Amino acid sequence: MENKNKFCQSCGMPISKDPQNGGTNSDGSKNEIYCSYCYQNGTFTFNGTAEEMQEFCKNKMVEQGMSKWLAWLLTRGTKRLGRWKK
Repeated sequence: MENKNKFCQSCGMPISKDPQNGGTNSDGSKNEIYCSYCYQNGTFTFNGTAEEMQEFCKNKMVEQGMSKWLAWLLTRGTKRLGRWKK
């Protein structure tokens, strides 16, 4: 079955880029909504606001050689992801 969530609903990273192909629930089963960087053993690994998550992700992308502009462009929708919607 194809994962309908193509992007992590916490950080926005494409699930296809996640080496673990998704996070894990507390029972060890695969979680297809969040990536393994954001969600492990049924718990979020980052406990901040959507704006803090966006800043964290932008900084990681720039560290990996991406331009600041492109990093901003790719993270600008963070607050609209499932975890952050109010």
